[in-house]
Amino acid sequence: MVRLPLGSVSIVQTGAEVHRLAVIPARGGSKRIPRKNIRAMSGRPLMAWAIETALASGEFDEVTVSTDDDEIARIAESIGATVPFRRPAALADDHASTASVIAHATSEMRRQGLAPDLVCCLYPAAIFVTADDLAGARRLLETSTRPYAAAVVRYSHPIQRALALDEGGELTPVDPEGLAMRTQDLPSRWHDAGQFYWGRTDAWVAGQPILPNAVGYPLAEGSVVDIDTEEDWRVAERLHSVKLRS
Repeated sequence: MVRLPLGSVSIVQTGAEVHRLAVIPARGGSKRIPRKNIRAMSGRPLMAWAIETALASGEFDEVTVSTDDDEIARIAESIGATVPFRRPAALADDHASTASVIAHATSEMRRQGLAPDLVCCLYPAAIFVTADDLAGARRLLETSTRPYAAAVVRYSHPIQRALALDEGGELTPVDPEGLAMRTQDLPSRWHDAGQFYWGRTDAWVAGQPILPNAVGYPLAEGSVVDIDTEEDWRVAERLHSVKLRS
């Protein structure tokens, strides 16, 4: 496949088929951690780790970054990703859903002549995701009838024992029956790990919701850090430095 630049758009000449595509959504307007996607994590732009994991995994025919930001686009291309389109402003605010962003990216790639069978949304802050994780979730999707595979992680404490805390400090059990049970007798519950999703192309383009239509691929609890605050960032940085030394 050859891309010919034409202004801010690329024309695609097909030289190789793209069956599996990675899309890394990296907008410029991060609010809680400004410029998060290109802030230095272990000496490199945060998104560099996810891009390089995707490139090195052997899972993808192309790794693309969806962004509205020219600086992010330049950095992404310098790392090895393609940025063949810009994300519209309507899909770059705090209210745009992941499904809508990937639907746009997939439709853009189709418009440019590429029709991948599977598309993986890999978040730029997924710095602990491995090639084995990506491959395992992809295989799970391919053996399933569901349109998506989502990375999930187990709640570290049984959610059935959750408590509500009001402004006066009063505690109320959310599930009184669960609170009365021993933790070892309670079934595990899982939540979206916020790391990546594999999906069939038609599901993305149709805008099908992800989690109600997904099979779950479990990640180890220690491999997931949701980087939304400065404290999250410090925790992730410490863990990442340990990972690099190991």
